[in-house]
Formats: sequence, structure tokens, C-alpha cells
Amino acid sequence: MPEIAKTKESAKNPIRCHWCLNDPLYIKYHDEEWGQPVHDDKKLFEFLILESFQAGLSWLTILKKRENFRQAFAGFEVKKVAQFDEQKIQTLMLDAGIIRNQLKIRAAVNNAQRFIEIQKEFGSFSNYVWQFVGNKPQINAIVKPGDIKPTSAISDAMSKDMGKRGFKFRGSTICYAFMQAMGLVDDHLNTCHKKTKRR
Repeated sequence: MPEIAKTKESAKNPIRCHWCLNDPLYIKYHDEEWGQPVHDDKKLFEFLILESFQAGLSWLTILKKRENFRQAFAGFEVKKVAQFDEQKIQTLMLDAGIIRNQLKIRAAVNNAQRFIEIQKEFGSFSNYVWQFVGNKPQINAIVKPGDIKPTSAISDAMSKDMGKRGFKFRGSTICYAFMQAMGLVDDHLNTCHKKTKRR
């Protein structure tokens, strides 16, 4: 297991990344999820959906609607979402608890179908996405907020390959945000208490 970089701050008041400090929900997400390596396909699918809906919006907006998305998208069960029909899509368009964007809703159903194809080809979606980072989290040196980039050569490659496989709403920026969330890259500030120490 990777060691966590130590800071001089107390456990009650640790140093955190700048972006999460304005909301308790954000802080909880930062401390418990963001940047932690994920290999579970169900959670990977959840974030594939959530990141695609985030496009053009704040991540906090998505976090606040996360449970609504969970209910709307069958608990993020990929096989169930892949079978959503036109009637279900129109029902989702009336659901004020989620982002009612028809293109994104249709993309989620399409992406569920593509997700299953990936699972059949690679054994799991985890095997597919983690190959892009050589099956090892990429730990970036982040001295200041401006050091965090919106894309990378790896997210470019992932986006291109997913596009060839028929995924929608999978641009490089979305792919990179997905990589950050699922721990394929560690973009915590070097001083953050969640930063993985380089070996």
C-alpha cells in the first residue's frame, strides 16, 4: 500500500487541496474518495456517468445530486442502464433531481452498452482503463493549484480510444477528470494530507 505523505498539521485540521474547502460535502469527497485508486467496475461506471453529466457544470453540483442520479440510473447497475428504452429516457427527462440534458441521458445509456462490450473484451472495465497508466497510479508533483492541468497525453489517448469504441461525452477533459477521481492520477497538492508519497 502506498504511504501517505505526512504533514505538520494535526489530524483534526489537516492540509487539503484548495478546491474542496468551501463545502463540507466537497471536503468529505476529497478526503474519502478523490484520487483513491478504484478497480471496482460498478464505481467506475458510476463515475463515468457522473463525469459525463458534469461537463459544463461544477462538480459540486453533481455531488449534491449524486443520490438522485443513483436512483435514476438503477443504482448504477450497468446492465440495467444499458437496457433503458425510449420511455425510460423520456421519464428521466422529467426528473428534476438530475441534470435533464437529453444528449447526456442518451449518452449514459449508450455508454453503458459500450461499457459492457469493454468488460467482455478485457475481462473488466478496470483492466481497460488502468492499462492507460500501466496499471499504476501516476503521481504528479502539484506545488500550486495552477500545476493541475485539465488534460494529459494519457487522457488524450483514452478519449481517442473510447471514441473509436463508440462512447459519447468522453472528451479528453472528461477522461482526465475521471482519471483524477478514480485515482489513475494523483493530483493532490504536494502538501495535502491525502497525497501519495513518491517512492
